[in-house]
Amino acid sequence: MSAPLILLAIGVGAVAGAAIVLLIIWVLRQREEEAERSSNDLPRGVAQVVSRLDGAVFVVDKSLNVLTASEGASILSLVGQGRILIPEIVLIAEAALRGNDVREDDMEIARGPLGDATLTVSVHASPFRSRFVLISVVDRGEFKRLDDIRREFVANVSHELKTPIASVGLLAEALREAADEPETVRHFADRLSTEAKRLGDITREIIELSRLQAEGALAEFEQVTIGDIVEQAIDYNRVVAKARKIRLVSGGELDSTIYGDPARLVVAISNLIANAVHYSPDKSQVGIGVARRNSFIEIAVTDQGIGMTKEEVERVFERFYRTDQARSRSTGGTGLGLSIVKHIVSNHGGDIRVWSSPGKGSTFTIRIPEATQ
Repeated sequence: MSAPLILLAIGVGAVAGAAIVLLIIWVLRQREEEAERSSNDLPRGVAQVVSRLDGAVFVVDKSLNVLTASEGASILSLVGQGRILIPEIVLIAEAALRGNDVREDDMEIARGPLGDATLTVSVHASPFRSRFVLISVVDRGEFKRLDDIRREFVANVSHELKTPIASVGLLAEALREAADEPETVRHFADRLSTEAKRLGDITREIIELSRLQAEGALAEFEQVTIGDIVEQAIDYNRVVAKARKIRLVSGGELDSTIYGDPARLVVAISNLIANAVHYSPDKSQVGIGVARRNSFIEIAVTDQGIGMTKEEVERVFERFYRTDQARSRSTGGTGLGLSIVKHIVSNHGGDIRVWSSPGKGSTFTIRIPEATQ
């Protein structure tokens, strides 16, 4: 065979071989893409991107299994154990899968699995690759909250401050008339200081309550250990308890974790401990116990105090309500401490319950969803 023919044969063979290789590669890619389309596995990189997104974002498959979620979705208790926990969001995800198009809706949903706190949110569901839906949830209730806070703040201030303000005026008049009587002046001056402190306490706690109502639902919570929160709350009350020889004892599953705002949680537990010390007899004990139950963390504060009647239990979380009016006013109680606790717990997607019996003491139990690992 001549050299040109040999070279031609080699060229034709090379082209044919290359074509066969390209065909094999194309077939393999087609099979890979088909396998990916029929698989429940997310495309590479999607899970990593979603996990790093701010806010509440997650991806579900055709069976509505949650394949990946941002930390914000877990913090708001929108997802758990691989499922969507909010029925309204389930419906919009199903609609997106059926129609294979983007769905949006504004709705009011539960703040968490416990309590009665709600969020006004915008839900956006975007299908992709015909088998998955990307869902994002954005808080839209901020303006309504701010308007409610403004009105409630004015009502609270006008309702509660009028009495101490009137007292300050009367005491100032009494001081003026008793200017030549040192003992009387000292007596009224002490009472004036007490009323001024009470005014300051009420104002501070009204502002605190207003801030709690104003906080965005998608606050930047972090994973916190309950033991650290309990220890700080006990430290805040140790001096007062020691002065009355009241023991503060903690125990249980203190290594439990939740998503939350550490500073606010310390305020909530500290208020419960302060309340327990306030209504307990000298030389008694206040216990703080932590337990895990059905994916929730329970924090119970128990005292051996005066207890409450059924009617008092029903009203104990009302603003400015005091079970013992005379004692609370004499010791500077504002009647806002437990209301603040309830708002903090609600903002964490939890609830608070009370057991109490006259003469036997009370137990306040907070329940908050456990942090998902």
